Amino acid sequence: MYDVTHEEILGRMLSRVPDKLDKREGSVIFDAQSPAALELQRLYVELNTLIAESYADSASREPLIRRCKERGITPYEATKALLKGAFTPTSIDVTGKRFNIGAVNYTVLVKIKDGEYQVQCESPGTGGNQLLGAMIPIEYIEGLETAELTELLVPGEDEEDTEALRKRYFRSFNEKAFGGNVQDYLEKTNAIPGVGSTKVTGVWGGDIRPAELIPSAAVKSWYEGAIGSMSGESAKWLKSVYAAASEKKLTTSGTVLLTILNSDYNAASDTLIQKVQNAIDPPKDTGEGYGLAPIGHVVSVKSAVEVAVAVTTSITFDTGYGWSNLQNSINEAVKGYLLELRKTWAESTHIVVRISQIETRILGVKGVVDVGETKINGVEDNLALERYEVPVFKGASA
Repeated sequence: MYDVTHEEILGRMLSRVPDKLDKREGSVIFDAQSPAALELQRLYVELNTLIAESYADSASREPLIRRCKERGITPYEATKALLKGAFTPTSIDVTGKRFNIGAVNYTVLVKIKDGEYQVQCESPGTGGNQLLGAMIPIEYIEGLETAELTELLVPGEDEEDTEALRKRYFRSFNEKAFGGNVQDYLEKTNAIPGVGSTKVTGVWGGDIRPAELIPSAAVKSWYEGAIGSMSGESAKWLKSVYAAASEKKLTTSGTVLLTILNSDYNAASDTLIQKVQNAIDPPKDTGEGYGLAPIGHVVSVKSAVEVAVAVTTSITFDTGYGWSNLQNSINEAVKGYLLELRKTWAESTHIVVRISQIETRILGVKGVVDVGETKINGVEDNLALERYEVPVFKGASA
């Protein structure tokens, strides 16, 4: 933009002074104009900053937040992790009690069943997702024998980072959310704490498209031939269904399937699925518009299905390296690749786990010289997953 130096500005200023006057360094004119040129240079720097902060593609966080507010977009706030706790004896009531693991504190919220409770991390963010195991009560609880966190139900999330917010801002120009269209469901579902990504599918009794319920010419011919030979309740039912289908009454609304991953991009727990279901389309009033879904939309929520990925390969190591001291690094490299795939799942028709990519990640580990004969789940071929499946790391061996 305006990349102007102090010397350039001072040179332009001195060029406007008549040559008959002394303009050399150290002269009165030079010394008088030099500080002014320095201030003008600072002004150019501030101008560059102002221009950069005025555009969403280059703005820093606070100016970007202000631009986003113009479109009704605000950063997703940090949320608290929700976990399952197991307590003994099972007869003890620990509702409202506080526990900790290390420096992280937890509060018991509600009872799931005898001996099991929902436990919430007191600190927002992903820190509460990391710890499972024995808890210590902050205050003495008479009769308590053991307290343990056993399962992550709804992951905690950090506040939305700047780049994710920037992408959401630009996406709002390209994809308009309204009235229960795909983008509307994506925005509403992904905004629910604990949800990492969503795939929206228009379904009718499964994967039947509503348009397929309109009778074709062949169906009409069959109906006219069959109805004459029918009577009673069967004939009455078929006439009603055919009339409704012909008049497109079966396609006036529709059912929607929301398939989700949690914010760690793993399969969603039953607790998270129920949370999303209640927010979008409460089961007791399904299709009535009492959730975020429009009236007439019957919404089902399910989790993507995890498919285990076990990798076997042959690795040549550099001197001083071997499987024993590189196993963790190799595992993390493969895990990172599978996480990248899960993050793209919502935008993909289906995921393909590629052997070439696994070998590339393993070759990127310091100490690995060569890799080959790689297999996924015992097969020396890429692993193609179905539409609602995501890959998770099961293990690696060499």
